[in-house]
Amino acid sequence: MAARRISSLFSRSLSLPTAPASLGFGRGMQRFTSSAAVIDEPIIPPLQINYTKLLINGQFVDSASGKTFPTLDPRTGEVIAHVAEGDAEDINRAVSAARKAFDEGPWPRMTAYERSRIMLRFADLAEKHTQELAQLETWDNGKPYEQALTAELPLFVRLFHYYAGWADKIHGLTVPADGPHHVQVLHEPIGVAGQIIPWNFPLLMLAWKVGPALACGNTIVLKSAEQTPLTALYVAKLFQEAGLPDGVLNVVSGYGSTAGAALASHMDVDKLAFTGSTNTGKVVLELAARSNLKPVTLELGGKSPFIVCDDADVDHAVELAHFALFFNQGQCCCAGSRTYVHERIYDEFVDKAKARALGRTVGDPFKNGIEQGPQIDLKQFEKVLRYIKSGIDSDATLECGGDRFGSKGYFVQPTVFSNVKDDMLIAQDEIFGPVQSILKFKDVDKVIKRANATRYGLAAGVFTTNIDKANTISRGLKAGTVWINCYDIFDAAIPFGGYKMSGIGREKGVYSLNNYLQVKSVISPLKNPAWL
Repeated sequence: MAARRISSLFSRSLSLPTAPASLGFGRGMQRFTSSAAVIDEPIIPPLQINYTKLLINGQFVDSASGKTFPTLDPRTGEVIAHVAEGDAEDINRAVSAARKAFDEGPWPRMTAYERSRIMLRFADLAEKHTQELAQLETWDNGKPYEQALTAELPLFVRLFHYYAGWADKIHGLTVPADGPHHVQVLHEPIGVAGQIIPWNFPLLMLAWKVGPALACGNTIVLKSAEQTPLTALYVAKLFQEAGLPDGVLNVVSGYGSTAGAALASHMDVDKLAFTGSTNTGKVVLELAARSNLKPVTLELGGKSPFIVCDDADVDHAVELAHFALFFNQGQCCCAGSRTYVHERIYDEFVDKAKARALGRTVGDPFKNGIEQGPQIDLKQFEKVLRYIKSGIDSDATLECGGDRFGSKGYFVQPTVFSNVKDDMLIAQDEIFGPVQSILKFKDVDKVIKRANATRYGLAAGVFTTNIDKANTISRGLKAGTVWINCYDIFDAAIPFGGYKMSGIGREKGVYSLNNYLQVKSVISPLKNPAWL
């Protein structure tokens, strides 16, 4: 699939096949206004929740404690299903299964071509079940169904096709030595990989981690986010249908403080990958170091600058900056959450950014044309509102929004602040919500320094028609990804990761394979070689 901005896929119409007409698709779509709004009764997707147990060693099983926890519909706060609550004992069982599957099972010993075929069969099954996966993702997460169905699921499938293609192309080297020795450099699977995924993009983050780990011949224990456990369990079932051997992929749902901590500190896990907040990433890294010093890949938080130069097409820049911030309810680690606009066009930009936010459609994410659903849960909802209050208290100008949307669920009004200063919390902290902060700049060199004056370095955006200016700014920014005149271009082959406290290592592309491989040098003497 060619690289493309995720929002470009949203023009496809929404439909839920087999859903009765009484579900009322397209009814009650409301544009955001400053007045109170009421969300209609939520659409319930025509989907049976069949997988709520842990997958360990090829079997769906209850947790060792017998405990379950509720996963909630963020539109209402009501329970969707009760899911098995894994803890340290379940992580032990899953790691034991993964270890046995790696040390004794067929997965690392079968040909790379056969591993590739199993991954391709899974990708085909995922494509066949795209609608069910998209419905589960929206129901559990609150993101627009159109986004899940037409943007995220195609990329999910593409990622597994991509890594299936890599499976039989991973190879080592033969290197010359200064003497009569034959030297092989082998690239071997690292072993048991522990993987902890977040709630904002459950399926995509699963693919970013599981795809390269399987391609390299590893086995996996995956801990899903407690807010969004359902799609990972559905995916596990599809992997079984594809022929993945027992124990190769184990999925444990549970809380970070119990199951997540047990996985990060487990002595028999060879590699750890985590996506989440920077503060939690520090804990994960410490647990990994204190246990067996396992290598860790971290994809963490961001406070990404979006720099709009004075030569910009203002209308286009406003739309792109709006998308960069508000996409996925603002719950995106690389959200363009510091919008720097040149003083010459600042007032025009602010007026149009406000108008665009006021026109943003907020409501039930299963309805046609909805751009913004609810925040993930009450905790995140309250956090966003606290940051909005902080912006007001610090004398930023509230252009629009600033409150909850409706009276039920975790909806937040699209919010725009102008006259934001670099020392305000809304310009420093990762809000992870629909709150746009617009700052003013005059000088390019100074705005580069201001953009870099953050503990984060995940991504950035530059909007200009001047190629020299684009090159100057993009090379000066300390960020793992810089989008020029575009934003949120995600492709299976493009590496993603951050500078500074935005993480360690890269995911996606060929670089992610290195996370799941060991390098071994094998040297043997040569007797009377014809050549060296």
